[in-house]
Parts: sequence; C-alpha cells; structure tokens
Amino acid sequence: MPREPYSDLLALMAVAEERSFTRAAARLGISQSMLSHTIRELEARLGVRLLTRTTRSVSVTEAGERLLRVVAPRFKDIESELRHVTELSETPAGTLRITATEHAIDTLLWPKLSGILAAYPKIKVELSSDYAFTDIVQGRYDFGVRLGDGLTRDSSAVRIAPDLQFAIVGAPSYFAAHAMPATPQELTNHACINLRFPTRGNLYAWELKQDQSELNVRVDGQLVFNGIYQIVNTALSGYGLAYVPEDLARPHLESGRLLPVMKSWWRTFPGYHLYYSNQRETSRAMQILIEALRYGE
Repeated sequence: MPREPYSDLLALMAVAEERSFTRAAARLGISQSMLSHTIRELEARLGVRLLTRTTRSVSVTEAGERLLRVVAPRFKDIESELRHVTELSETPAGTLRITATEHAIDTLLWPKLSGILAAYPKIKVELSSDYAFTDIVQGRYDFGVRLGDGLTRDSSAVRIAPDLQFAIVGAPSYFAAHAMPATPQELTNHACINLRFPTRGNLYAWELKQDQSELNVRVDGQLVFNGIYQIVNTALSGYGLAYVPEDLARPHLESGRLLPVMKSWWRTFPGYHLYYSNQRETSRAMQILIEALRYGE
C-alpha cells in the first residue's frame, strides 16, 4: 500500500478532536468542503468508514478509533521533536496560541505582548477571544487565561494580574425612571444585562459578597451578550444594570456616566492566571511568555 499523505491523517485527527467539520476546517485553515473531500478520499483508499456523520454531530467509528489510537501519539511525538529542534536555534521561535476573554486580551495580554514581539521577532502569537472555558488541550492552545478560582488541577498556572473586582453599575438615565436597588433581592425587579457563556450555554449568575455572606443572583432583562465590552456600552446607553470588571467601569464612574450600585456587595476574585497543560514540555518561546507575563516581576 502506498504511503498516504500525512495531511489526510492530520485532517482526520482534527475532525475527531473537534467533533465538527466546521471547527476542524477553521482550525486547519481550509474550507469545509475540502476537508470533507479529504476524509472521503482517505476512507475510500482504506476501504473502511472512519467517521459517522449526522446532521448535528460527528463521531469516530471503531476503525477510526483504532487508527487514531496508533497514529495520534506518533504525530504528537513528531511535534515535540520539531519543537526541540527549534529550541536549538539561537533565536526563540514558534507560534503560541492563547485563548482568553477580550477583557484579559485588551487590558493585560496585549500591553505586555507588544514588547515581547518586538524583542523576539520570530515568536508569533495567535489570540482567540472567547468566554467558552475552552479545553486548551483539545483546542490545541498553548495557553489559556482564567481567573484564579476557575483553574483546574490538571494544569500548571502562573498568576499574571492582581485581584479583580466586579462592579454593579447603571447609567443616570436608567435611574431617572428606576429606584436604586439596596439589596441583592431587589435586583430581580430591575432590567439587568446578562452574559452568556458559550460552552455551558447558561446565563452567568452575578456572584456577590458582603462580609461573610455570598450570593449568586440570577437576573433578568431584555439583553444578553457574550462579551463584557458590549455590556458596558449597553449600560452606558441606559438599558439596564451591568455587572462588569471595575477597571472597565472606573473611567465612566469617575466621569459620572455610570453610577455605582450596592457597592458593599461588589466581589473581588483572584486575578487572571496564565495556565497550560502540565502534560507537555514548555518551549523556550513559552518560557519567555510566562516570565514576561508573570505578576509582580
């Protein structure tokens, strides 16, 4: 049997890991139709079905699982060796993929990354903005960024920011027609702007704390977003109350465009952490990024 192109096997691995032709095609940088054609050709040459397709999902057949069980580790070994070879060069190089929220990217990562990229021109960085709590191993990311209380035990983490306080705010125009709430229970009577987490699918419950009392309040309103900046802008327009990072609200609070609400209930969270799989070795490029972002140094 002639040697098969490695790209076919990489395509199969991507679909199996993503469980989606759409996401796999985006990851590989090719069209969905080209990816489907590649998989069909591979199945035709092997004479066996490797994937089971439905209108909603993609799963791996028994034959596909057997093939991937043997092939996938080999490719990971090859990738590891290629990274080691790259490390032998005098200049750190490679592409680092990071998933983080837009708030972390704009206020924390980019201000420091701009200096790293200038100092190490052969290091490339790909930033993916989302609130999806992405599995960095499955998504093939080198790093993720989360608040300290959202980390898992199967990862290594480095603190890269101070504690982060969240604030409840509203515009003067909103309070021209609504009374200022005094208790968490009163929030349910107000128009609140919600944040939806893509992966979990649910709306974020506002996490409040006053002294030793902690509450998760599920609020309601006309608007739901999947990004913090949109929530801030909508609050500025007077469409309801918002629960956002205090540093984003601060300029508007100082200017009077937003007003603080129930400040004694504002909660502080452990700051952003850069995390990565503890099952892989860190490259020189990764080490440079970790040290540059490390908080307090």
